[in-house]
Amino acid sequence: MVKRLRTQLAALALLTLVTLPGPVAAAEPVDLELVLAVDSSASVDYTEFNLQLQGLTVAFEDPELASAIAAGPLGAIAVTLIEWSSSERQEVSIPWKVIRTADDAKAFADEISRAPRLIITGATSLSSSILYAAGLFDSNAHDGTRRVIDLSGDGYNNQGSALSVARELVLERGITINALAIENQVLGLGDYFENSLIGGFGAFVIRATDYEDYIGQIRRKLLREIQPAPIS
Repeated sequence: MVKRLRTQLAALALLTLVTLPGPVAAAEPVDLELVLAVDSSASVDYTEFNLQLQGLTVAFEDPELASAIAAGPLGAIAVTLIEWSSSERQEVSIPWKVIRTADDAKAFADEISRAPRLIITGATSLSSSILYAAGLFDSNAHDGTRRVIDLSGDGYNNQGSALSVARELVLERGITINALAIENQVLGLGDYFENSLIGGFGAFVIRATDYEDYIGQIRRKLLREIQPAPIS
């Protein structure tokens, strides 16, 4: 199982590399490479999905978030937005963008606010989502001091490979997995994310009681992620 998953992740990275046109430019240094992974499974209706986008939009419009980015040693982050559901259903909603200024952050917020839903339904494959997200770091033309997957979800892993195996493969690459547990249907989901999903340097879980609460919690989460993780 582990060997097969390693092969799957390596193949995904190779596919990304071979589709790049021409010579690859030198990677741009940034403080953080961040994959925002939003839940688009069958348990998420259109109102709930749009509340996820609304929360991200509000967060990136916040001057405090832009100030946190500018305060980093390099004053820049690279970020992409993906949707996920079943083991074979992940889509890039917004490709990698570099954010340095408040104007950059607002432009990214505007893209989020206009993003269509690309995945309509599906199971909840946390394992496949983090493997897919990890593959996006391989050829994004950025060189981050930290690499973080920021996953939001409202349910347990119920399809695809074992979450423990996928998590181990991602953590072996020095990638941090953080999570926002939306506990509108599954009370205690945050504990499951804490024990089975997150990992890496400075990893943490934020809990939201429902999708309305998500709007404020994702802002808190992003501010914490953008700032360097404490040493102890």
